[in-house]
Amino acid sequence: MKKEEAAAVQSGYPGWSGHFRREPEVPFARRGRHLTDLIVGKLLFIVALLAILIVFFIIGFLLRDGYQIVLEIGLWNFLAGMDWNPAGPTPSFGILPLIVGTLLVTALAMAIAVPLSMATAIYIAEIAGPRTKEVIKPAVELLAGIPSVVYGFFGLILLTEWIRILFDRPSGSSWLAGSILLAIMAIPTITSVAEDALSSVPREFREGSLALGATRWQTIRRVVVPGALSGITAAVILGMGRAIGETMAVLMVTGNAAIIPEPITNVFSPVRTLTGTLGIEMGEVAFGSMHYHALFGVAVVLLVITLAVNGLARFIIHRIQMTPARSRASGAFMQSVHNLIPVSLPRQAKRRVIHPRTTQRFAFLLISLGVVIVLAALGVILLEIIVNGAGAISLEFLTAPPSNLGREGGIFPAIVGTLYLVAGALAVALPIGIATAIYLIEYTADTRLTRGIRAAVDLLNGTPSIVFGLFGFAFLVLFLNFGVSLIAGQITLGLMILPTIIRTTEESLRSIPKSLREGSYALGASKWQTIWRVVLPPALPGIITGAILSIGRAAGETAPIMFTAVVFSSRYLPSSLSEPVMALPYHLFILTTSVPGADNQKFGTALVLLMMVLSIYLVAILVRRRYNRATVM
Repeated sequence: MKKEEAAAVQSGYPGWSGHFRREPEVPFARRGRHLTDLIVGKLLFIVALLAILIVFFIIGFLLRDGYQIVLEIGLWNFLAGMDWNPAGPTPSFGILPLIVGTLLVTALAMAIAVPLSMATAIYIAEIAGPRTKEVIKPAVELLAGIPSVVYGFFGLILLTEWIRILFDRPSGSSWLAGSILLAIMAIPTITSVAEDALSSVPREFREGSLALGATRWQTIRRVVVPGALSGITAAVILGMGRAIGETMAVLMVTGNAAIIPEPITNVFSPVRTLTGTLGIEMGEVAFGSMHYHALFGVAVVLLVITLAVNGLARFIIHRIQMTPARSRASGAFMQSVHNLIPVSLPRQAKRRVIHPRTTQRFAFLLISLGVVIVLAALGVILLEIIVNGAGAISLEFLTAPPSNLGREGGIFPAIVGTLYLVAGALAVALPIGIATAIYLIEYTADTRLTRGIRAAVDLLNGTPSIVFGLFGFAFLVLFLNFGVSLIAGQITLGLMILPTIIRTTEESLRSIPKSLREGSYALGASKWQTIWRVVLPPALPGIITGAILSIGRAAGETAPIMFTAVVFSSRYLPSSLSEPVMALPYHLFILTTSVPGADNQKFGTALVLLMMVLSIYLVAILVRRRYNRATVM
């Protein structure tokens, strides 16, 4: 007992007396801590409800401005109309070509992305060694960090030209170009979720399959992949939602003709998507016109489609989480036993045309080829932009304002404006996101309210960035009369990155062992003292990682700020939150699509934006890796 007593006294805990027992706590202090816990809990509850209110606000304002078109022309004529021509002598608002264009571009993108993503996921989870995995996995994650406007710039400048020359077409802007870009953009999402699903299959099932005489490829194909099939399905659906909601890349390379390809398999036909229509036409539409209401109707349709797709993915993931990986994999393992046992029988070997080892070598060759294609896509994009943009980088380019419509001068106001927008977005999202996550993890059980808040966060996470832009335009710019301003852009970006901060903070808090909380309570600490002094410090690296990822996403987004915050050219920095700003993504978009003779400036702007965003993502990867190593040690 003396050892324990000495340790307690040495620890400096004031509640221990000479008889190794805690002194009675002063009732007033106990009541004060209880009141603090009560107040903090209520404040966190109010903040957490904001997630639900934000979802209702977004949906409400979209419906408010979109239902007028349905009243005017009818729901069927709006959804099934074959002609979209709002500016014609007789305006027409049929969005069927837009829906078909969206689905066609997404379908071909998935046909390209799924095999490459599965090859990459299988290679990372089942084939690659530890050192190889440490190279390939961050490289794939860097694909996710490239801003969509940079993808669009690469597609418009190079990809469409390659398609035009290779297939001898008058123009390379087409359904095919849009699908290739969307496939590259969807690969990181599908690969990451699929790799997690494959890694969750218990190791002993692999060992059991190998013990029965199966090759590694037979084990992967008949045991691992079937055991992870639900997670792979969710990965594909999430990738599909990512593709459907993309704006800038498809806007810049698909040709934007509101037609249905003839024949329907003509991949070289130009098409227009729902998101592309919003990005092209929203900035020039007259407020309150039928065209204005029709665009908000398009946004509602887009939101319904993406929320349905992402909702299905979340449902599948929830079912996966409810069913342990061991149970899922055991069914696939038992089902494959009947097929695997005959592999070792000599009489079956005589009937084989191709030896299993040969099949494995061929399969691994195809998988390796898929990984090479993915890495080559990353390498080509980076190489083209770095090689062509390095010549534009100079002190003047980085510190001077633009001139001659951006053909000369520099991009300093765009750099600073981007940093202003990101800083404001973090100021909006970080306190709300962390407070919501703390409430969900520390103050609630699995109740209807908790599930409702998490569902609202998932809905926000699945909302396309262009929809956030329209909400910011309708609510902040017009309804609240903020105008196109820095504050409107900061709030819009803050709402967009809020789900990322909530999710990453939740995972960080959930990783803290329950025993630490119980030990703190046993020493007499209150709930808030435990959270503040025991739970948050070890969870801080994960929270910082989420904040860094959010910075990268906010810095590279164009669609949310197009209608809320930015101007193309300004020689001066904003002097107040009510003024508009320049931003690197929007500056690159206008240079690429509207300013001829600015090739040097385009590549230079793309390089600066790319390096800024990728540096942020690289820091997040390094922080996560260091945190994971510290946890293992």
